[in-house]
Amino acid sequence: MSNVRTNMFIASWICIILASGLVFTGAMGVAVGAPIGLAGAALLLFAIGRVDEPTPMSEKAIDEWAPEGMEMPEGTGGSVMFRVDTTLDDPIKTSILCGSCGEVTWQDGKRPLHFTCPACDTELWDHPEEE
Repeated sequence: MSNVRTNMFIASWICIILASGLVFTGAMGVAVGAPIGLAGAALLLFAIGRVDEPTPMSEKAIDEWAPEGMEMPEGTGGSVMFRVDTTLDDPIKTSILCGSCGEVTWQDGKRPLHFTCPACDTELWDHPEEE
């Protein structure tokens, strides 16, 4: 059931094309083709309005995920930007991306109260997490 929207598009166009051919065969073709054509048009509108469900990530992909290490522009007033990502499920791990040098550092547990980048020795924060 992963391609429901695509299958609906294909089925709607098959109904519309089949109905177009039947309409030109005579009175009986119009009687059969008109409802098929209307059903195809309704199915096409329904397929256009349908939103595909996102596919879930595999356990392996979740375990292997890491933020892309890249340098970030300076923040307001010349401050160093950084990015902190913490997993929600066990084991809880936190990745910290230093915007100054682009280094990604992993730590077990939640976001620490203070952090200095081990690669460039830049202090990213030294205060409790703001809620």
